[in-house]
Amino acid sequence: MDIATNKTEYAQEFENLAILFGVNESFKLVHNEREDNGVLTEEFALAMDDKTLSKSFSFSLEGNLSELKEKSVKKRKVKVFLYDALSQMLGKVLPWGSLTGIRPTKLARDMIESGEIKESIVSEVFERELRVSRNKAKLVPMILRNQRCIIRNDNLVDLYINIPVCPTRCYYCSFISNELSRVKDKLGLYLDCLIKEISAMREIIARKAYIVRTIYIGGGTPSILSEEQLDRLLGELNFPVTEFTVECGRPDTITAGKLDVLKKYGVTRISINPQTFCEATLKRIGRQTKNAQVLESYSLALQRGFVVNMDIIAGLAGEKLGVFKRTIKTLLELSPDNITVHTLSVKNGSILKNEGATDNGVSAMVDFAQKALLENGYKPYYLYRQKNQLGGLENVGYFKDDKVCIFNIDSMEETNSILACGAGAMSKRIYSTEKRIERQSNAKFIEDYISRIDEIIEKKKEFFK
Repeated sequence: MDIATNKTEYAQEFENLAILFGVNESFKLVHNEREDNGVLTEEFALAMDDKTLSKSFSFSLEGNLSELKEKSVKKRKVKVFLYDALSQMLGKVLPWGSLTGIRPTKLARDMIESGEIKESIVSEVFERELRVSRNKAKLVPMILRNQRCIIRNDNLVDLYINIPVCPTRCYYCSFISNELSRVKDKLGLYLDCLIKEISAMREIIARKAYIVRTIYIGGGTPSILSEEQLDRLLGELNFPVTEFTVECGRPDTITAGKLDVLKKYGVTRISINPQTFCEATLKRIGRQTKNAQVLESYSLALQRGFVVNMDIIAGLAGEKLGVFKRTIKTLLELSPDNITVHTLSVKNGSILKNEGATDNGVSAMVDFAQKALLENGYKPYYLYRQKNQLGGLENVGYFKDDKVCIFNIDSMEETNSILACGAGAMSKRIYSTEKRIERQSNAKFIEDYISRIDEIIEKKKEFFK
């Protein structure tokens, strides 16, 4: 791809769209700007082979928009032009139109809260002005309506704990996660350091008079820990929270004893993630789980009164629509409180990236899941997108009986600060009145985290000063 531009930010927007279009032709993007009597004009030309498309945008420099908002509006207009040009040149449309960001619903909320649009016309604006498909545009206001649990308060925070260890590595995974066999001898020391960081975090919470709303232990696979290790970790998290989630994604790591420990410490919600109910697919993606283990784990969780989420993935290798439909049918029969439908993402650092992946009719799978879940009483409540997802699609969480996951909403909509502990964990500090977010990440790898724990704690204290 040949990109010529004197505005790096616009080159990045073009590259992001080009990736979604699957572009590998030679393009040239030329950008100029000129100012005349307080009016700024941005001029663009996109060329491919013998085709050239041009457009200009003009903005008054004395308008009512803040500098940040003006920049945001300009960037959206540029992206729509680039999308239209690529769509015309390549004869292709994308489900999310000109949107390349992770959080379409956050964009909609920002537009509503700034007074740019009204909530009643969100889907219309997304479809007409941002080129989002009708089906996806209708999904956005549905999700906004189901996010009424949002509370904006800079003293209200979520606590995240990371356990970056799994039994084996799935072929689509790019997380900084370790196979248990490689780090088993370091796990005890990792917990020592993690508990030391949690203790420091407790001091920050007390000093800042923060109120912990939710706790979320993710990974990796936190249920890889033994009963004794779980007991030790959870004993450090004695906050009176609204919601307490522990990911138990691999059913083969779940035991009655571990669930009893979770119950003892007030855990309210767990994830049991089959990903698919086709055992041949499970074997292909590096999982040893059997369907019987999913059913047994789910039964144990229900007996103890946990709210249960189940994840599935559309577009897994070798699966066609018929196999995916059977997974949805099985999920509906089990009727968990939450279901998250992921679209396969071909990520750098994954085994899948090296082997390649095909679309496999994934759009039809995602559409089928949405229709089936809505017809069976589930409602969408959060949505996010990742780079290199098949078909340029998305991940959507569904709920029933008002059992949303508050942490998922808070983190995806970036409405509350997150205090994050553990290797690879990222804290976020939200300044709501200033419309500003700051991020601070821990060392990614377990070995680095252990060796640098004191430095990490000092940086965290400074970050939340």
